[in-house]
Amino acid sequence: MKLHEVRVHPSKSDLTRDHQLAWKIAQVAADKVAVPRDVTGMIINRIIDNAAVAIASVNRGPVITARDMALAHSRRGGATVFGVPGRKTVSPEWAAWANGTAVRELDYHDTFLAADYSHPGDNIPPILAVAQSMERNGRDLIRGIATGYEIQINLVRAICLHEWKKDHIAHLAPAQAAGIGTLLGLKPEVIFQAVQQAVHVSFTTRQSRKGEISSWKAYAPAHAGKLAIEAVDRAMRGEGAPSPIYEGEDSVIAWMLGGKDAVYHVPLPEKGEAKRAIMDSYTKEHSAEYQSQALIDLAFRMREKITDFAAIKHITIHTSHHTHYVIGTGANDPQKMDPKASRETLDHSIMYIFAVALQDGRWHHVDSYAPKRAQRADTVALWHKISTTEDKVWTQRYHAVDPAEKAFGGRVEIEFNNGSVLIDELAVANAHSLGAHPFERADYIRKFETLTDGIISARESARFLEAVQELPDLPAGELDRLNVALPANAVQHGKPGIF
Repeated sequence: MKLHEVRVHPSKSDLTRDHQLAWKIAQVAADKVAVPRDVTGMIINRIIDNAAVAIASVNRGPVITARDMALAHSRRGGATVFGVPGRKTVSPEWAAWANGTAVRELDYHDTFLAADYSHPGDNIPPILAVAQSMERNGRDLIRGIATGYEIQINLVRAICLHEWKKDHIAHLAPAQAAGIGTLLGLKPEVIFQAVQQAVHVSFTTRQSRKGEISSWKAYAPAHAGKLAIEAVDRAMRGEGAPSPIYEGEDSVIAWMLGGKDAVYHVPLPEKGEAKRAIMDSYTKEHSAEYQSQALIDLAFRMREKITDFAAIKHITIHTSHHTHYVIGTGANDPQKMDPKASRETLDHSIMYIFAVALQDGRWHHVDSYAPKRAQRADTVALWHKISTTEDKVWTQRYHAVDPAEKAFGGRVEIEFNNGSVLIDELAVANAHSLGAHPFERADYIRKFETLTDGIISARESARFLEAVQELPDLPAGELDRLNVALPANAVQHGKPGIF
């Protein structure tokens, strides 16, 4: 890996493209390096993971809306839509919109946390949609996805967006564009323009994850994918982009991020170096914000030592700056303590999540968020006894470069009315690669079968799992086999719109 210094340059300096981050990203995307076997295996795992959570959410409101919009843009030889038989295809940007929303709706797929947040599995829907539409083969798709993960994860390692109240899709869209460039074997000059366009159009504010969090949280990465496909399409037709998009005098760094004096150091693979970033990401065992994963597992462990939940006086969660200020009481969002809050808000409230996990000893992607569950009197009482506080040790571990030190958990102190205190801590979730039970292929398959049980047929489940595990050998024109369809008439439809 090589660190690339990125900072603002005045227009008069006439910064050459060789010194621009977007060009360096394009060069990485255009590098036809082989994909290692373990990376290929992990890409297959994440395609399974995405399909699992997409089908589990297939008839939820936002997904229905996104799918209906996509189905209004049918195209022969286009891309498939989750839930719909593969013979019906739509324009790829709309397939990316529908499938990206389905993947993101439950907040239940993979994650990477560093200087910023990310869900790199969001790269898969648009890259797959283009691969299907352009009749690419399984190995092309694998190469494209490897690039998408590589670019997004390395941007996330280096450039903080949330500090400047920008949503994390600003790192996602250029990664998706780069991944599509790799998939299609585009020249660096074309990828360069597509990446810059994708950056330019994808900067949005973090209000999508603040206060009363709405369904837009599910749409945001899908919107990035749609924008990325359109950016690549324009660039392929010879159109240019605002340049230099990162380093310019009126660029995103100058006015949307750290400002004219900011300096970032972005790691990218050297020429000929394998793209392995996906191996540093991790999926979720529980349907909740990633920073709650270890704390859910910790709640399961601590509850075994509690005989009377009503005897709890107060619970303090000592954790990182990010966890405290994003999903903890440090956010100062009253909605995070509101029993009538939306599901999207509850899954960003560690106080609610810890209370329910402590009481139930289980976590379910539907039941744990049900209004009846959130409004249960004893749960509300316990929930409101929980607060978070930043602990510098956990903040340091959150930002640690050494994987053995990096942690997203915390220390929990439960104080009882009689003065006794129960203390325990957990650094990483059980499903993490360094956790008690790291996720492997069998776990991804189990997650898929569990989440899709009763929604798709056993035959369709077996067909998909067989196809996806043959991904490296899937020929051109057969990537529609990676779609998962519901039985006839099981796909629901929503309110009409313009399309």
